Amino acid sequence: MNRILAAVVASFLTLAPAVAEPVAGGRANVVIQPEPPSLMLGLVQNAPTQQIAGNIYEGLLRYDTGLNPMPSLAKSWEVSEDGLTYTFHLQQGVKWHDGAAFSADDVVFTADVFLRKQHPRFRAILAHVDTITAPDANTVVFKLKSPFGPFLNSFEVGSMPIVPKHIYEGTDFQTNPANNTPIGTGPFKFGEWQKGSFIKLVKNPDYWDAGKPYLDEIYWHVIPDAASRAVAYETGQVDILPAGSIETFDIPRVSALENTCMTESGWEFFAPQSWVWINNRQGPTANKDFRQAIMYAIDRDFIKDALFNGLGKVSNGPFAASTKYNDTGIKPYAYDPEKAKALVKASGYKGETLKLVPMPYGETWMRLGEVIKQNLEDVGIKVEIVATDVAGWNQKLSDWDFDLSTTYLYQYGDPALGVSRTYISSNIAKGSPWNNVEGYSNPKVDALFDAGAGTIDPAKRQEAYSEVQQILTDEVPNAWLLDLGMPTISRCNVKDLITTGIGLNDGFKNAYIEK
Repeated sequence: MNRILAAVVASFLTLAPAVAEPVAGGRANVVIQPEPPSLMLGLVQNAPTQQIAGNIYEGLLRYDTGLNPMPSLAKSWEVSEDGLTYTFHLQQGVKWHDGAAFSADDVVFTADVFLRKQHPRFRAILAHVDTITAPDANTVVFKLKSPFGPFLNSFEVGSMPIVPKHIYEGTDFQTNPANNTPIGTGPFKFGEWQKGSFIKLVKNPDYWDAGKPYLDEIYWHVIPDAASRAVAYETGQVDILPAGSIETFDIPRVSALENTCMTESGWEFFAPQSWVWINNRQGPTANKDFRQAIMYAIDRDFIKDALFNGLGKVSNGPFAASTKYNDTGIKPYAYDPEKAKALVKASGYKGETLKLVPMPYGETWMRLGEVIKQNLEDVGIKVEIVATDVAGWNQKLSDWDFDLSTTYLYQYGDPALGVSRTYISSNIAKGSPWNNVEGYSNPKVDALFDAGAGTIDPAKRQEAYSEVQQILTDEVPNAWLLDLGMPTISRCNVKDLITTGIGLNDGFKNAYIEK
């Protein structure tokens, strides 16, 4: 008998009831930075591309801020009791932006051909899939080789953007002319792109979700300088500042302006977590006592309050708070310099100087490096800051040429999708700053991550992931800092902008401007 995961009721479609009936019309003026290299979401998955193109393309599902699945191009779905068969029933009457009819064949082509070739993250998910078939025009069936716990969390627009088969089949995907004028099924269509100035999206008048979208158009303004982006908001040129648009120290001032609202919601799926990479391979940092000392030495509350203006929360361990199966019973390391000093002594530390390579992502992150250096020197650990540009930082991490570094990574809603990659030994490989860069290896941890991913039983998954969190928290392969707060700042009369766990990336479907 199938376990039916019915389409979620309409109350999930918004975070809170609107204060008034949605109003049609108007333009949303939004900052985008940096300017995306492309809007073809199946080929490019960097953050600016996802933020804009997530309103052009659609996935099979959306996810609320609790990461529960909601309908999108799939109106309902079923999962077999053995966790091997996923059946999706599609919306009917859906059209591509060029007027062609959308069908299950587009989904099969997207997953089994286009994304399998072009999308590294979804390709890894497809490794668990045996077959993808379309028994009729409105049904798609995925059969898995073995149970894969997070599979139902794999269908948001950035992970699985559905692309038109009639446009891409039999072509060179990278050079297809449609890449310059992307064609999706989403609430907005590509309008115009003036490089270095703006990207314009226009309302899709034939959108399948009747009555939506409400806005006539979205202008994404390209403004390279952070101070100028703040001024653009202050002067009314833009109405929406996505997370990262302005420097952290400017947030309190800008968010206090008249008719200005701020929310940290809309990042639950990505769950960006910051930490200190610790090279586990050699020298003092290969010692567990020394790594624990680093955790006790760093004043994370000071970092949150002084550098990030109180946004975010101190991480209790390797799972961000909004990531599924976070064990809330695990307590974060306290700031305890005396305990850190004792552990430094117990580790046999001989006074070696550690090379700290800060992530060069702006003033806040450089100041973070300075705070970490001061905290560690306060407990007797010598630190030298090695400054780089972005390319140099990527290279040093990729070559393991560091003792300590700083970073943040997305967790994608599930430990099997965004957490395990940092800690499993099979993911130790030179050449990437985003895998198991620290070189941590523990066969027990590998086995627990495998167990957590290899079942759809929530209780069994929690058991495996709770144990893995306990081990990692004790062994400290990295020094976790903050579950980052990522504030979206907007005019208060822009309503229903953040309605899912990926925020602006699919947020304009429901957004409207209150008159």
